[in-house]
Amino acid sequence: MTNIIGSLLIGAKSVRDNPAFRATNPMSGEPLEPAFAIAGAREVEQACALAQVAFDAFRETHDEARAVFLEAIAANIEALGSALIERAHAESALPIARLAGERARTTGQLQMFASAVRNGDVHDIRVEPALPGRQPLPRPEMRLRHIPLGPVAVFGASNFPLAFSVAGGDTASALATGCPVIVKGHPAHPGTGELVGRAIQAAVKTCGLPEGVFSLLLGGIETGEMLVRDPRIRAVGFTGSRVGGLALVAIAASRPVPIPVYAEMSSINPIFLLPAALRARAEAIAQGFVGSLVQGVGQFCTNPGLVLGVEGPDLDHFIAVTSAALASQQAATMLTPGIHAAYVKGTGSLENNAAVSLAARGIVAEGPNCATPALLVTDAASFMADARLGDEVFGPSSLIVKCRDIDEMILLAESLEGQLTATLHIDPRDLAMARRLLPVLERKAGRILANGWPTGVEVGHATVHGGPFPATSDSRTTSVGALAIRRFLRPVAYQNLPADLLPPVLR
Repeated sequence: MTNIIGSLLIGAKSVRDNPAFRATNPMSGEPLEPAFAIAGAREVEQACALAQVAFDAFRETHDEARAVFLEAIAANIEALGSALIERAHAESALPIARLAGERARTTGQLQMFASAVRNGDVHDIRVEPALPGRQPLPRPEMRLRHIPLGPVAVFGASNFPLAFSVAGGDTASALATGCPVIVKGHPAHPGTGELVGRAIQAAVKTCGLPEGVFSLLLGGIETGEMLVRDPRIRAVGFTGSRVGGLALVAIAASRPVPIPVYAEMSSINPIFLLPAALRARAEAIAQGFVGSLVQGVGQFCTNPGLVLGVEGPDLDHFIAVTSAALASQQAATMLTPGIHAAYVKGTGSLENNAAVSLAARGIVAEGPNCATPALLVTDAASFMADARLGDEVFGPSSLIVKCRDIDEMILLAESLEGQLTATLHIDPRDLAMARRLLPVLERKAGRILANGWPTGVEVGHATVHGGPFPATSDSRTTSVGALAIRRFLRPVAYQNLPADLLPPVLR
């Protein structure tokens, strides 16, 4: 299972026709072996046909069987050992320790969803007994369960080659509900994807499930478009850019039968520094902020890309301490040449804006695709007057905005787009201000933090990793945590059905 041959995985088959591209080691710029095949219309058709054939059988598998399947995937991923971590490191430049942690998160998600399946969470059963004597009208017996939507297309993310990729949260939650999954692997880490894909393929076989439960395709924009247009695909999970997510949303909406696209897209994750907290612990907040900003070379969708504070000596002190800390941070390799080019363009656009000043820059490094951390400063009036200042810059840069007072901070918060997170740094003396901000932040973000940093996303039952547009395409959902299964389910009510016709879970 640890041999990488550059193939597509279509059901139980391994297909390697016309190898067309190689992954690139972002640390050296050198191509990696082997060459990988690209899925065309024929391969998309085969994968979708197999998924459709598998759907009815897979969705009615016993809960225990699906839980065992998810656990088997987790065990197979763990069994890949160092080969998986080493390939992921070569394809992404992410540190070995980070990747080991990400693997644990990936298998932990699978095990969490296995537990949710065993507990019956996916069914969300509700029963209302008949009330034949109710006046003025009798009430019929009503029983409700949730059923899976159908085959799901999942698009792997660039920044998490394990936890948001082939066996990531979208795949795990869809499989937990009984939806077959076709993954379009990310071209930045195809070898990592093939290893994980083979782990899922093996679990499908050992658990005796229909082969169409899982397929892994590779390709470019056309492959993704063909997949979303296929009438057998019933939902889409996507993590990536706003441009890519909106393109998929448009395709899905234009189909004869539109389908939901659950796209996580764009967020700058504002940090609100309230006055008493800033006065009491500016140095500690600055150190935590810099650590969060440069973690993973800033390549998190929850990266703190915007900081708001009330102008004055305390904010000036915070900027000075932060600038000094950032100036000692070394540039580091980004995931892909394309991501690095976008970072250089984004920071350059900010630096060339007349309303923005550069407060600090990290240590420039030699070598390809290295992002130098950057800290920039502007004022609230300029920020609200120029929508470009609110654009996401994916990488280790952040913009500090000076507000005249708390009223202007609230006004600026009202002007923000939807976000994955919003963070308050507060002391007890700031509570009155925080109460004024909180209703705004509830409308703007999916997760609100106090005195912490948004770059850690806990995988749990109360987790929300989502938010209003453009953070996601559907603010009612989360792509992380137990509630992620709800994206791929729909309710069905059964009124006065004889017991023999009821699904077993409703009897």
